[in-house]
Amino acid sequence: MEIKEALEKVRSGELSIEEAENYFQKKPFEDMGYAKLDTCRELRSGFPEVVYCSGKTDEHLLKIYENLYQENGEVLGTRASKDQYEFLRNALLQIQYDSVSHILKIEKPGKKQRGLIAVCTAGTADIPVAEEAAQTAEYFGNAVVRVYDVGVSGIHRLLAKTEEIRRANCVVAVAGMEGALASVIGGLVDKPVIAVPTSVGYGANMKGLSALLTMINSCANGIAVVNIDNGYGAGYIASQINRLGVRSGE
Repeated sequence: MEIKEALEKVRSGELSIEEAENYFQKKPFEDMGYAKLDTCRELRSGFPEVVYCSGKTDEHLLKIYENLYQENGEVLGTRASKDQYEFLRNALLQIQYDSVSHILKIEKPGKKQRGLIAVCTAGTADIPVAEEAAQTAEYFGNAVVRVYDVGVSGIHRLLAKTEEIRRANCVVAVAGMEGALASVIGGLVDKPVIAVPTSVGYGANMKGLSALLTMINSCANGIAVVNIDNGYGAGYIASQINRLGVRSGE
């Protein structure tokens, strides 16, 4: 809950003055020993803390999810395994798992999605990373259009979708191999492009390094690059950009 939302709830009577006072006086983090949950992150940045699931024990992950869900009414986790989902759903019946993006979440129903973010991929092998970006953005309240399999080896496929992509407030371009998609899109749109290199490719791809270097050295303007396979990071940045676009249009 953001500060403005809390104040609006006080004005409407949904939240008492005492409840609002307790909310604003809560501790900046919850110390669980093995984890320190940043319970005030949404107040500072506009988005609550997200859980990186990989490497966590089942018991730790369950307690983290339970506490964040109690605090925020929803929780998003990335890089989760199916085994982690199977363990958590015994205690959290409403939890959802997507085997493509590996996102594990409990989400508030009826969430309004605003603005528009375009998430594009060079090929279908890039979709898992793209879905991590797209579903992260949707969780944070953004409308997303997916434009998949429009790589430069058949550039007519991209050109057929150019107008649709141009309507977005920002573009996420996900590509492996040589990573040229971001440069091409950067030359076609007047909005920020977030380039995501993926580890898709043969040996000289060097697990995404070739795509990363291509994107960093792009001659097109308006391109920012996140780390290899970092769909979540791209979705988060796209959410911030789209939020600014929505506010400027109000």
